Amino acid sequence: MPSRNYFENMNKGVKYMLVASFTFAIMGAFAKLASESVSSLEVVFFRNLAGVVIIGFAILKNPMTHKGGKPFLLFFRGFIGFLALLAFFYNIAHISLGDAMTYSKTSPIFTAVFAFVFLQEKLNYKTWVAISVGFIGIVFITQPSSLGLSKYDLLGIFSGVGAALAYTSVRELKNYYDTRAIVLSFMLSGTVGPIILFLIYPYFNAPELDFLLSDFILPKGIIWFYLTAMGIFATISQVLMTKAYGETKAGIIGAVSYSNILFSIIVGMILGDSFPSVSTNFGIFLIVFAGIMVAKAK
Repeated sequence: MPSRNYFENMNKGVKYMLVASFTFAIMGAFAKLASESVSSLEVVFFRNLAGVVIIGFAILKNPMTHKGGKPFLLFFRGFIGFLALLAFFYNIAHISLGDAMTYSKTSPIFTAVFAFVFLQEKLNYKTWVAISVGFIGIVFITQPSSLGLSKYDLLGIFSGVGAALAYTSVRELKNYYDTRAIVLSFMLSGTVGPIILFLIYPYFNAPELDFLLSDFILPKGIIWFYLTAMGIFATISQVLMTKAYGETKAGIIGAVSYSNILFSIIVGMILGDSFPSVSTNFGIFLIVFAGIMVAKAK
C-alpha cells in the first residue's frame, strides 16, 4: 500500500540521517583531537586534500559534462565555503564541540535570508518568524557583553553565514555545472588556500589571526590516525546524508539533522567539554526550533 511504503521509506531516511549525524559528531571529535597538535588550518588542508583525490579519480573515470559560464560564482562558492569550514574547525579546536556544531547549524536560517535577498525566493510569515527565533537563539548562545562578541562567537556565526552563502550559490551553479565541479571548487579552495597561507605565514606577525595563519607541522604518530579517521567519518556522513535526502522528504531530513547537536554535546562531554549552561541550552533549543520550522516550510 502507498501509505505503508511511504512510512517505510521515511523511516529509512530518518535512520540514515541519524547515523550521519552521529558519524559527523565523531568526525568533529577526531578533528578536535588532531587540533591539539596541529592547527585548524592544517586540519582543513588534510580534510580537503582527501576530497580532491577522490573527486579527481571520479572525474577521470567519468568526465564532466556541463555548459559552464559562471566562473566567478564557482570560485566564490569554493572560497567562501573554505573560509566557513576554516572558522568551523577553528571553533571545534577552541570551544565545546556542541557549541561549534550549533553555530554551523544556523546555516539553514541564513540560507533562507540569502535566498530571499539574492534569488528573490518568497518567504511566508512562518519562515520569517523562524528566522527571528533563530537570531534570538544566537543571542542566547553568544551572550554578548558590553565588550561585544568574542572571536569564537564571531567565527561561529560566520561558519553559519559562510556555509549559507555557499549553499545559496549552489542553487544557481547547479544549473550550469556538473555537481562534481561544484564540489571540486570547494575542495580545491580548501587545499590550495591553506598552502598559500602556510607560505605567507612567516612574513606576518599577527597572533590575532591565528585562525587564518599558521605554520605547517608535519603530523606524527597518532595524529595521522586522527586525521585519517576524521576523513573517513566525514565521507561516511556525507554518503549517508545523500542517501537520507534520497529516501525521504527534505523537510523531514532537515529536521532530523539537528540531532547532530545532541550527539556532539554527548561526544564533546566524553572528550572533556562541560555541559552547556541554561542560557546556552535555551539558545540551542531556539536554533533547533527555528531550523525545523525553516525545513518544514520548504
